[in-house]
Amino acid sequence: MDYKQLIIRGISYSQTQSGAYALLLEHEETGVKLPVVIGNFEAQSISLGLEKDLRPPRPLTHDLFTKFVNSTHYTLESVIIYQIIDGVFFSNLNFKNTENGEELILDARTSDAVAMAVRFDAPIYTTEQVLNEAGILLEIDNNNELPEPETASESETSDLRKLSTEELQILLDDAVREEDYDTAMEIQEELKRRNKKID
Repeated sequence: MDYKQLIIRGISYSQTQSGAYALLLEHEETGVKLPVVIGNFEAQSISLGLEKDLRPPRPLTHDLFTKFVNSTHYTLESVIIYQIIDGVFFSNLNFKNTENGEELILDARTSDAVAMAVRFDAPIYTTEQVLNEAGILLEIDNNNELPEPETASESETSDLRKLSTEELQILLDDAVREEDYDTAMEIQEELKRRNKKID
């Protein structure tokens, strides 16, 4: 089957479901976007998987499963979003044993599959049929990047800007230790913004 590779374009608050997030995947060649509604935990896990330098003090479920897979000498080769039924995406995790080449395919929720893909740097694919059924052409501002989700209020953001880099780093360490990843991501964004200015 001719699979179409997708890239993660971003995560934002879902406009249609309260308390949920929209994971936006894109087929680069055509610009067709695949919006997948995911939960708060999965959104957080995917974000942390993408932020390689932000490590929680205790492993999240996807981190734990990644360690287990590695310890059994398997690696995640790819994720395939193979169908959509009544608005629900179905995905497979395609594993391969690094010692004997044995292949293993596991059914997974798409949010979990993507959370695993970012930890293994594995490609994400879908079928043309899924793209035709659920894909949308969406113009995104800011050089084709999804706007950052509004995770903090204006006052919280300005409060962070008033702090020194050293104070932000202490707050970041505290937030990670307390497993407050929403705050940790906000602080991380502020630190990145400052680093860009220095560059």
